[in-house]
Amino acid sequence: MKYKTFAAARQALVHGETSCEALVSSFLERIDARNDDLNAFLSVDRDGALNHARYLDSQRQRGNERPLDGLVLGVKDTISIRGQQLTCGSKMLADFTSSYDATVIARLREAGAIFIGKTNCDAFGMGSTNETSYFGPVAHPQQADYVPGGSSGGSAAAVAAGLCHAALGSDTGGSVRQPAAFCGAVGLKPTYGRVSRYGLVAYASSLDTIGPLTHSVQDAATLLGCLAGRDGHDATTASVPCPDYSAACSQPIDGLAVGLPQEYFDDALDADIERMIQAQVEALQDAGATVTHVSLPHTAYTVPTYYVLATAEASSNLARYDGVRYGHRTNTAPPADADALEHLYRQTRTEGFGDEVKRRIMVGTYTLSTGAYKAYYDKAQRVRRLIRNDFDRVFDTVDVLLAPVTPGTAFRKQAADDPLAMYRSDRYTVAANLAGVPGLALPIGAHPTPPHLPVGLQLLGRPFDEATLLQVGAHLERANAA
Repeated sequence: MKYKTFAAARQALVHGETSCEALVSSFLERIDARNDDLNAFLSVDRDGALNHARYLDSQRQRGNERPLDGLVLGVKDTISIRGQQLTCGSKMLADFTSSYDATVIARLREAGAIFIGKTNCDAFGMGSTNETSYFGPVAHPQQADYVPGGSSGGSAAAVAAGLCHAALGSDTGGSVRQPAAFCGAVGLKPTYGRVSRYGLVAYASSLDTIGPLTHSVQDAATLLGCLAGRDGHDATTASVPCPDYSAACSQPIDGLAVGLPQEYFDDALDADIERMIQAQVEALQDAGATVTHVSLPHTAYTVPTYYVLATAEASSNLARYDGVRYGHRTNTAPPADADALEHLYRQTRTEGFGDEVKRRIMVGTYTLSTGAYKAYYDKAQRVRRLIRNDFDRVFDTVDVLLAPVTPGTAFRKQAADDPLAMYRSDRYTVAANLAGVPGLALPIGAHPTPPHLPVGLQLLGRPFDEATLLQVGAHLERANAA
């Protein structure tokens, strides 16, 4: 489509070749044509987007320009926008409307972004396929019977299908990077603490991050420049200087040290994907980067560690949905011999939570119980420290790590029927969340076997060094386009 990337749209806007209203209208037409089949958007704010676009156009005529004028953005429906729905893809919040803006929304709106709608997701961000949404699964933009990945599958599908310039997602264990790889988009997971979580509905508070999905590395850098920084509403945000991310995209990579973690190139990795990644490694070497094999020895423990800690935090965070304060409330009357309050809690949660959410709550509640706490939760926290130590040690010798995002390409729907297989598919992504390091996923081509679905790789970096990831990612993007 015309002006696929925001960078292209921005240039056209600056030269008077288009307008904010025209950009929004073109995306609304594409949403009308494709969303019924994709189910990527749960709601579309048609009037709000058009009215904001007209306002921005009028401001531009007066000489008041903003850095994100004309950016048409989808927003994962776990992020608050005042006056709009906030369902988290769940029946529990199916009728809930947010009363305030998330910090990321406030910052992007101030910079000129236009929010076109809320995107579908796995319920409460719990899933890797976007099949656990109460509002139905999202279809892969190239193959309708395949999954787009999750939990930010609606955001990834919307970007890949050209329904918006970019979209926001959240990444707790790979939920931005994995769907980006499956759909052929760029997905950036910032360092924990780089971007405010205020206004993001919590799944696992020590792991959650908000990040952009885009058509290009340059667009991801532009968005991060507006998203990043300390926020008084979120005590976990760090007072760390934010560099010029866009400028980093044009920097040469000669002299950079790239590490290949051997544990990520295991028997589970598809052989064709490994060959495609090796071609990217050679491109980096040709440009003057040095490549070495490194080890992250505790990688084998990342998936069990993640699913102990994430479910424990989910159990705590989701306890607020009790049918009393907000969200779904059961209409069934308690039996005559039942405690009314206990019945209210039990029945509300039975009706409001889906199977995957219930599964994770029960696992998390068990790991936090008196008899299991030391054996599971306490031990998982100790292993998490070892995983972070692995990254710290490796980054003493290399500037960036290069690895696969997933063992294979997108797979057919119904994967949620085998939750353990779904959990194992996170083997290359969850470590970045446990260690709190940034990760960038970018497309590197189509798989050689039918149906020729997209393949991605990921770059992992030092804490708060997103600039180097964007520098290397932009180089690979240019090399692949040549």
